[in-house]
Amino acid sequence: QEFVGEFAAMPEAPSLKDVGSAKLDWGNLRFDMTEVHGHFKATFKDGAWDAGEVVYSQFINMHVMSNVFHYGQSVFEGMKAFHCKDGRVRVFADFKNYERISSSLERVCLPTMSKELWQRGIDEAVKANLDFVPPYGSGASLYIRPFVMGSSGHLGVHPSEEATFIVAVSPVGAYFKTGSLPTIDGAIIEDFDRAAPRGTGHVKFAGNYAAGLKPQQSHKDKGFPIGLHLDPKENKYLEEFNTSNFAAITKDGRFYVTPDSSTILPSVTNWCLTHLVKEHGYTVQRRPIPIDELEEFAEVGAVGTAVVVTPIASLTRPSDGKKWEFGQPSVFQKLHDEILAIQKAEAPDRFAWCREIVCPA
Repeated sequence: QEFVGEFAAMPEAPSLKDVGSAKLDWGNLRFDMTEVHGHFKATFKDGAWDAGEVVYSQFINMHVMSNVFHYGQSVFEGMKAFHCKDGRVRVFADFKNYERISSSLERVCLPTMSKELWQRGIDEAVKANLDFVPPYGSGASLYIRPFVMGSSGHLGVHPSEEATFIVAVSPVGAYFKTGSLPTIDGAIIEDFDRAAPRGTGHVKFAGNYAAGLKPQQSHKDKGFPIGLHLDPKENKYLEEFNTSNFAAITKDGRFYVTPDSSTILPSVTNWCLTHLVKEHGYTVQRRPIPIDELEEFAEVGAVGTAVVVTPIASLTRPSDGKKWEFGQPSVFQKLHDEILAIQKAEAPDRFAWCREIVCPA
């Protein structure tokens, strides 16, 4: 049995007039879950994906012995849709998320899907919850969470014969309510590795995040809202933050530097920023970054879908109290604002990153 949430289903043919009609307090939304109408669901069975459908429920019904519950066979993605200045609804850079989830699926022995199914799942989930798309000018967006999990029930350790693809959505507020980006303090994580060499660090595997909860919480308890992992082999090269990529601007004003490692998740946001920063005259360097090189950075940012850029004020190494401090995020502020302007159609989409979710006017 599937349990229906508190909201009624959308009309069968939602239109752009429905955008924002849920009438939430859009300006005060947090980055958190809000109950919506439902989700898109497709099933892989007998060697093929079905067409999928919108399910008007916030719950799913699964076998208790499903692979996802016992052996963690699950991957996910995250992106946003925006109600834009021209009145249309667009999803940002989902073609890059499709590339990444395809790699993730192959790594954990889950079935890949066509790009057509991927896009239909996103479009149908958004259109089924069009009234929960925050209206233009609210500063909020619709977060999209596609995920795939092994869903057949069995006891032995082997790939699931069946899989479930779900696209869930939730309206979310902007991380930062003001125009300028505030900076936060971070810590170097010395006692935990995010991922192992030749492991799953390069894919968006759910287990990577479960393994990172303990160090994340430990540093938060000590007053550091974010932590930076080092490489798992030598513990001397910068890897990535708890849930986002590392990027920096050098003090000489010449380079945008981000780590190159097989254990780092390729961030879609970081990929976009590397395109934008080149237009400001910076050279992009993807390479190993020794921890001592933190001295050479004017700005440091944690980059990802939720916030685009979280500027880092300082990084502290707990073992010896060494503290690296960084300047105000002038370059990262410009990049942040440029990304948002493209997402909302306030600036030309010169890289063709956005895809319209076509809805009747």
